[in-house]
Amino acid sequence: MPDKKIGFLHATALVSGNMIGTGILLLPASLAVFGYFSLWGWLISTVGAVTLAIVFARLSKLLPFTGGLYIYVDKAFGPLMGFIIGWGYWIAVWTGNAAIVITLVATLSSFFPVLNQYPLAALSIGIAVVWIITFINLKGIKEAAQFQMVTTILKIIPLIIIGTVGFFYFKSTNFWVRPQHISYPSIFLQTAALTLWSFLGLESATVPAEHIRNPEKNIAKATIVGTILASVIYIFSSTAVMGILTNVDLTKSTAPFADSAQLIGGNVFYIIVGISAVIACVGTLNGWVLMQGQVAYAVARNGAFPSFFQKKNKNNVPANALIISSILVCIAITLNYSKSLQEQFQNLILLSTLSTLIPYVFCSVAELMIRRKTQADFRWRKNTKLVVITIIAFLFSIGAIIGTGSKSILYGIILLIAGVPFYYLFQKTAHKQLRDNFASDKTA
Repeated sequence: MPDKKIGFLHATALVSGNMIGTGILLLPASLAVFGYFSLWGWLISTVGAVTLAIVFARLSKLLPFTGGLYIYVDKAFGPLMGFIIGWGYWIAVWTGNAAIVITLVATLSSFFPVLNQYPLAALSIGIAVVWIITFINLKGIKEAAQFQMVTTILKIIPLIIIGTVGFFYFKSTNFWVRPQHISYPSIFLQTAALTLWSFLGLESATVPAEHIRNPEKNIAKATIVGTILASVIYIFSSTAVMGILTNVDLTKSTAPFADSAQLIGGNVFYIIVGISAVIACVGTLNGWVLMQGQVAYAVARNGAFPSFFQKKNKNNVPANALIISSILVCIAITLNYSKSLQEQFQNLILLSTLSTLIPYVFCSVAELMIRRKTQADFRWRKNTKLVVITIIAFLFSIGAIIGTGSKSILYGIILLIAGVPFYYLFQKTAHKQLRDNFASDKTA
């Protein structure tokens, strides 16, 4: 039987590919008001992200099992908290996938304006893309990883060109802008809050752990290398754009990378970057579709989701979990095309972002909790490095959550609490299934 597991390079592509989405293409415009102070935001968020990458790298060595952050929280804080985190994260993934699809269709509309005139056509294309990517993932983890590798390479090439060649067109007067009417503490907090969203997904390699060769080694390396790779691309490409375009033009730009590309290479490069944005959506969607199936499968295998989610196809893919998640993605997309429900959908996106960040808080202290529970001779002084990493990752995660705003925090708490009844319902169903199995065994 051929080896269907993936290695270090594909795992790294999963991490960096899931992180480098379309968000980075719009970020320079958001950072324009801060000028050179944006570098402080990148520094803060990069240090926090790399620290979190180290946290997940260490946890993957400790618990190299499919499910990633769900497994870590379950082992550290118990099955109820594990379920709440798994529940929230799963919803965050498929809701986020709906947002990626909508962004993809919006990007395509710049090439095909007819999509803006006919919402049904836009909806049909969005749903079609979901099922094409789902089909690729149903073919196997290796096939999905190979697709991820190709799309990741294709979408980062234009970013690398802008982050290198772009500095030949860099004007310091464009970049050396001092923000007005913003105090220094607020500058650091706001720039960090804007840039940290770019790092969501750094945990991606931990989720399909059992599909990765030598997981104790490759997941840790892929998580750290993928995060650092994305950080370097982010900082250089974003800074180059902020120096190529004037501050006024950048603030008004709806496609800052494409506008910079036009100044560098004319309309041809402008089109290439536009196509790269489409590829970025498709590649990011592929990676997160893989995640949605693996997370639901891991929670179900632990008995916290219905056993129906555990079923795998002949390619060793949790088909039911993947298909149900994709159905939910399509429902979310359809809701977005109903004007009366558009605001509720946008709130759901804010909520899903928070549901991705909350697990980071628990995972930042998970290893400390697990080692305290499992090591009788645990001493704080003997684990200084672990304690320092924990504190930095914890503070960074808390800061990220605060940056989402009070509204999304409230909705996020409501979402997580709403999962508690389902936990007890699923537990009751699981216990009944175990009793029925036991009774049938006795009868036999």
